[in-house]
Amino acid sequence: MNPIRSMLVAPAIALALWAVTAQANTDEAIAERIKPVGQVCIAGQQCQGVEAVATAAAGAARSADDIIAKHCTACHTSGLLGAPKIGDTAAWKERADHQGGLDGILAAAINGINAMPPKGTCGDCSDDELRAAIQKMSGL
Repeated sequence: MNPIRSMLVAPAIALALWAVTAQANTDEAIAERIKPVGQVCIAGQQCQGVEAVATAAAGAARSADDIIAKHCTACHTSGLLGAPKIGDTAAWKERADHQGGLDGILAAAINGINAMPPKGTCGDCSDDELRAAIQKMSGL
């Protein structure tokens, strides 16, 4: 065999093996990137994975302090646009007297009042979480 040819055969074989491996890795990577991120569930049919998501969402109860820190402090710390301040029990009691107690304040928070949008900025808060946050902020 020609010496030049024998010097080129080894790198050619190595390059061919590398190309096959690279293609296999690329195909796997492409399949991973284009796989569906979700699925459509039809009523009456079993939908895989929904139970795990529902269980995780149900177990992810947030404390009143977490909700206040994340969603309420922007307005209720400074009293922005007339929002009752956190810890100002007298201001909160006055509102409660005019709105039908804690349930009235909760209803106003759920539906929105004045400049506050419905549920403040916590659109995914449950009514119980909002009630706990209001009680913590108001001292009622």
